[in-house]
Amino acid sequence: MPHLQTTSELTLELKQKALDLGFQACGVSPAAELTDEKSRIEEWLGRGNHATMGWMENHLEKRVDPRKLVDGARSVISVIQSYYHPFEAVQDPSVGRISRYAWGEDYHLVMKEKLRALLEWLDHRYGGVNGRAFVDSAPMMDKVWAARSGLGWIGKHSNLISEDHGSWFFIGELVVDIELEPDRPVLDHCGSCTRCLDACPTGAIYEPYVVDANLCISYSTIEHRGADILPEITKDHGSWIFGCDICQEVCPWNKFKTESQEARYLPRDGVLDTELEVWGNLTQDEFSTRFRKSAIKRTKLEGFIRNVQYAQKNAHSAAPDEF
Repeated sequence: MPHLQTTSELTLELKQKALDLGFQACGVSPAAELTDEKSRIEEWLGRGNHATMGWMENHLEKRVDPRKLVDGARSVISVIQSYYHPFEAVQDPSVGRISRYAWGEDYHLVMKEKLRALLEWLDHRYGGVNGRAFVDSAPMMDKVWAARSGLGWIGKHSNLISEDHGSWFFIGELVVDIELEPDRPVLDHCGSCTRCLDACPTGAIYEPYVVDANLCISYSTIEHRGADILPEITKDHGSWIFGCDICQEVCPWNKFKTESQEARYLPRDGVLDTELEVWGNLTQDEFSTRFRKSAIKRTKLEGFIRNVQYAQKNAHSAAPDEF
């Protein structure tokens, strides 16, 4: 198929194809080194805010320059896909709480599938494209590229926020070796709001736009290995057993949330209302079966049971209205 006459036309077709594939929005930015972000992440790492996630120190040059990930890279295509379905977890301290993003199928699988379809379409439409798809699985600064591509701004809780879609969405990228029409970043609309900082029970968002993973419930219940989490942190975990949604739940911009059209993100049986006692008695086979193709498998059974035990301890010591 012949090339389109202009990069602008190709970019418009690309964005429409992204919508057709089920993404909520698509934006483009030139592939270049993230100079300012490099300084910020070096400072963040220097403070030890990445906790035990030593892998974040690796491949820093690739993390801040997509041209080191894809030869000849010229454009970064960013997409977002809503995972919000209008269900609510049971608010009871005896019921384990799981972050909304993990209610359904693992987003890595779903997003990668759609991004590869988008890349295949672009390759066919343009007549030959070299590129790679990324979904939180390589040294790519997803939120930064999405912000540069005009899909939103990085809020004070460090999540990307969209004026049109709130923040209940996943982010993915294609890095390609062709030139596309770039978008402009949007303004930060957090203003003087500090609801996310005020609501964080562990004080992990210790200043606007900066999160200390050492204090973050999502880090403790997902990334941390072992049972050496400080009691002064776990006592504020409440009944969270995988991830945490508090900073997004209180964000006023989520009144603009977009309901997901992806059935694979619908909550699986039991994720909204299973009691801690039941979760705590899962066998390895039961864990593997219930969480097949689920992001929850990242904790492994040992980590999951550890989280349940912390939540059970909190349930026994806290008043119900603290949950």
